[in-house]
Amino acid sequence: MSDVLLHAPNDTAQDALLEHMCDLITPLIDRDGYMPTALDGVQLMALHGSHPRTPLVYEPGLIIIAQGEKTGYLGERVIHYGAGHYLVQAMPVPFECETYATPQAPMLGVLIGIDMIMLGELIQVMPTAADNVTPPDPMTAVTLTPAMGHGVVHLLECLHDEVMRRALGRQRIREVLFEALRGPQGESLRQLLQQQTQYGRIGRALETLHRDYTQPLSVETLAEKVNMSPSAFHHHFKRFTRLSPLQYQKRIRLLKARAMIAARTHNVSSAASAVGYQSASQFSREYKRYFGIQPAGDQRLGN
Repeated sequence: MSDVLLHAPNDTAQDALLEHMCDLITPLIDRDGYMPTALDGVQLMALHGSHPRTPLVYEPGLIIIAQGEKTGYLGERVIHYGAGHYLVQAMPVPFECETYATPQAPMLGVLIGIDMIMLGELIQVMPTAADNVTPPDPMTAVTLTPAMGHGVVHLLECLHDEVMRRALGRQRIREVLFEALRGPQGESLRQLLQQQTQYGRIGRALETLHRDYTQPLSVETLAEKVNMSPSAFHHHFKRFTRLSPLQYQKRIRLLKARAMIAARTHNVSSAASAVGYQSASQFSREYKRYFGIQPAGDQRLGN
């Protein structure tokens, strides 16, 4: 199943808005990849060339694309999003992603982490959703509205002005999150804090898995923590993540290990141990199966 690319409105105002975003992002990037900013929870993204389909995972957040295009693969879903769109990543779901960009027109974007306290405060003052809402997808692309776009511009402007950042930075993040809650995928964020829904319960289980990913996995214990039967937990976990709990833990471990190897903070054996593997040979087999390359080969490539 493919999510059709949501084309941004082709008008002068929208083009000018995206161009302004690019002008604000470009002076703040000094390399490809994800770069932290002076505002906690906000990162910038850049890539000066296309990148092949690669496994990764985003923490819960909003990924706004100012230039370039991405395609995400989540199970049978294909999610297209490019300039003038934002990705609502409500749950940290492992997926695969490819990027389309050139040195002349690099992929540029902003990643804003979801502040759960801020999210809860906003939900308290917003209209209550209907009780029979269909559980949302944890990862969906949305067209950038003018209000959302201007909110992102205001946020980026704070990164260029220290006084403005200190005085208004958190408020600018709040403005963007508010617009996301008002958007067509706002329910995917709202339900994260609704403890009685299966969606909210699986969201809490994923938080536990990310925190304790090095520990042995007990589906029964995890299901009990979120007040679900093991069978219901397994069913809804796979429904939202497209993975079983064990598959999910393996992918998180492998992605964490790859990041350690890429950062050269660990060699292959120490990375395997650090993420919870007892067997180096099992780690190498599963790494090769997931990434298509042996961990030693990744280490030599510096990737």
